[in-house]
Amino acid sequence: MAKEKIKPAEQSTELSIEEKLRFLYKLQQVDSKIDKIKLLRGELPLEVQDLEDEIEGLTTRIENYKKEIHDLETQINQKKIEIKDAEALIKKYQEQQKNVRNNREYDSLTKEIEYQTLEIELCNKRIKEYTQQIKDKKQQVEQTEKTVEERTHDLNVKKQELENITQETQKEEDELYRLSEEYALNIEPRLLTAYKRIRGNARNGLAVVTVQRDACGGCFNKIPPQRQLDIKMHKKVIVCEYCGRILVDDSLLE
Repeated sequence: MAKEKIKPAEQSTELSIEEKLRFLYKLQQVDSKIDKIKLLRGELPLEVQDLEDEIEGLTTRIENYKKEIHDLETQINQKKIEIKDAEALIKKYQEQQKNVRNNREYDSLTKEIEYQTLEIELCNKRIKEYTQQIKDKKQQVEQTEKTVEERTHDLNVKKQELENITQETQKEEDELYRLSEEYALNIEPRLLTAYKRIRGNARNGLAVVTVQRDACGGCFNKIPPQRQLDIKMHKKVIVCEYCGRILVDDSLLE
C-alpha cells in the first residue's frame, strides 16, 4: 500500500462539513480493512490467550501439589521421629519395671508403655494415610503435567498459525493503523466520539455507510428522495433514522 501523506488540519472546526464527511468516510474504509485483517486471524488470538491462561493455571496447580507432597513428607518424617521417641520411652519404662518397689509403680509404668504403644500405632496410621495421599498427589502431578504438555503443543501450533497470518498482513496492518490515526486527527473530537460509539454498537463495525439502491448501506431501509438529495449536497451530517449510521455519498472520494 502506497503511503498517503495527510496534513492534519490546524483546527478541525475549520473544516467544511464536506471535508469532515470525507475524512469520516476514509476513516471508515481504513477501519473496515483493519476489521477484515482481524477477521482473517479469527479467534486465534483469543485461543492463544486462553491456552496460555490454562497452562499458567495448570502450572500453578502442579506447584501446589508439589508443595503439599513436600509438607506430607515432612509430616511423615516427624511421625517417624515420634515413633523412635516412643520406642525409646517404652524401652526406658520396661527397664524401670525391673526395679519397681510396689505394684502401684509397676502399673503406672505399664500404663505409660500402653500409651506410648498407642502413640506408635497412631503414628503408623498417619504415615500410611500420608503415604497414600502422596501417591495420589504424585498421580495428579503426572496427569496435570501430561495435560500441560498437550496444551503446550496446542499453543505452539496456534502461535505458529497466528504468526504466519500476522507476517502476511503485518506491513499492511501497520500502514492501515497509521492512516486511521492520521484521518482521526482531522475529525473533531465530538464527531469522532460519535463515530466510535456507532461503530462499537454496529455488528459489522460500519458507522459510515453510503446510499445503495435508495437505501441505507447499513440497515437497508429506504431513504426518501429529498433526504438522498441532502446527503449528496454534503452540507450537513445526516444519520439514518433507523440505525443511526452516518450517511454519505460515494462522490465524496472523487
